[in-house]
Amino acid sequence: MNPVDKLNVIVLAAAGGLAAYIAYRDERLGAALVVGASVVTLLYLLLLGG
Repeated sequence: MNPVDKLNVIVLAAAGGLAAYIAYRDERLGAALVVGASVVTLLYLLLLGG
């Protein structure tokens, strides 16, 4: 695993955690796990294409 891959993992984990926390604090945003997983998946696909 090169440093770029590790950085991607850190960014994705932080973004997913932040999205899950926001969704947990505000119930109108949806289920925390679904939001966190969606954000991580979307960012992963965007980083993979770039």
